[in-house]
Amino acid sequence: MKVDKLLEGLQNFTWQQGVMIIVGLVLIYLAIKKEYEPMLLLPIGFGAILTNIPLSSAVGENGFLTILYNAGIRTELFPILIFIAVGAMIDFSPLLKQPVMLFFGAAAQLGIFMAMLLAASTGVFSLKEAASIGIIGAADGPTSIYVANLFAPDLLGPISVAAYSYMALVPIIQPPVIRALTTKKERMIRMDADYDAKVSKKVLILFPIVVTVVAGIIAPISVGLVGALMFGNLIRESGVMDRLSKSAQNELANLTTLLLGITIGSTMVAEKFLAPTTLLILGIGLLAFVFDTAGGVLFAKFINLFLKKKINPMIGAAGISAFPMSARVVQKIALEEDPSNFILMQAIGANVAGQIGSIIAGGILLALVG
Repeated sequence: MKVDKLLEGLQNFTWQQGVMIIVGLVLIYLAIKKEYEPMLLLPIGFGAILTNIPLSSAVGENGFLTILYNAGIRTELFPILIFIAVGAMIDFSPLLKQPVMLFFGAAAQLGIFMAMLLAASTGVFSLKEAASIGIIGAADGPTSIYVANLFAPDLLGPISVAAYSYMALVPIIQPPVIRALTTKKERMIRMDADYDAKVSKKVLILFPIVVTVVAGIIAPISVGLVGALMFGNLIRESGVMDRLSKSAQNELANLTTLLLGITIGSTMVAEKFLAPTTLLILGIGLLAFVFDTAGGVLFAKFINLFLKKKINPMIGAAGISAFPMSARVVQKIALEEDPSNFILMQAIGANVAGQIGSIIAGGILLALVG
């Protein structure tokens, strides 16, 4: 009888659970060996292993992963805390020096709506599920988790994995799309760095407050997302909360990321994850990132039709929310074409705009679909 008890886990083991444990190991491998978003993929991978061990005590009514899920994901607490931490890390100065970059942050959200339409057209997903899949195109993990938890909690695992995996793969996904849509001459366009532009302390303090109020009035349901990000930024820029700002950037970000990752991993249950819909979500998610990049680049090319002083269209690709990876990708390609062409400042401005754009786009989806 005691032997049966010891073998209970083995007796209940299924091949599907074995596959999911392998998936978890692959995520851990990518995190450690390839350094793809290690702070997230490693805990997600380990969480997937924990939840797919037969009769695991980590899940269930008293399992610590279930407790964390109910306390941090179902209540949207973890994503909100992440936004506070991210807000404390962001410097909006490059964006405020060149406010035109806000348009690129908006244009690069094309993938959200294209992916949503594509998911809805399959007939497999409901409108809310399609919106949750589309938000992968926000290139913003916490936003994806926030929307998916409200609209499609059963799809939270594959949506989260797709969002974070493709964010890590931005240096691989974006360059082919950028090169396909631009000429060598366009990629060599130089832009004024505008390093001499000054942003006053007053503007830096007012910016998060104004953005919160305006975005909140347009889409009240977005206040939780936008407000948390801007509150973190206000802590940073106020100049009177340095200790709390550093805590938000370090301790709060690290602890919440750790708990968020392993809890997301616990949603990767074999019965739900190993389904044709998962592959469909991963495929549509990849297309969302491609459409994001294309939308930003094509918008920049369109704007150039009316400008005497041209914008390097690669800047548009940096309008996605994958900060600061996308800006680095754009700068790297620019240096490959012309070793003396530095457009990192503009790329960072567009990348920061993408942070705001992705959250507002998520809020709009919540308002329209919800």
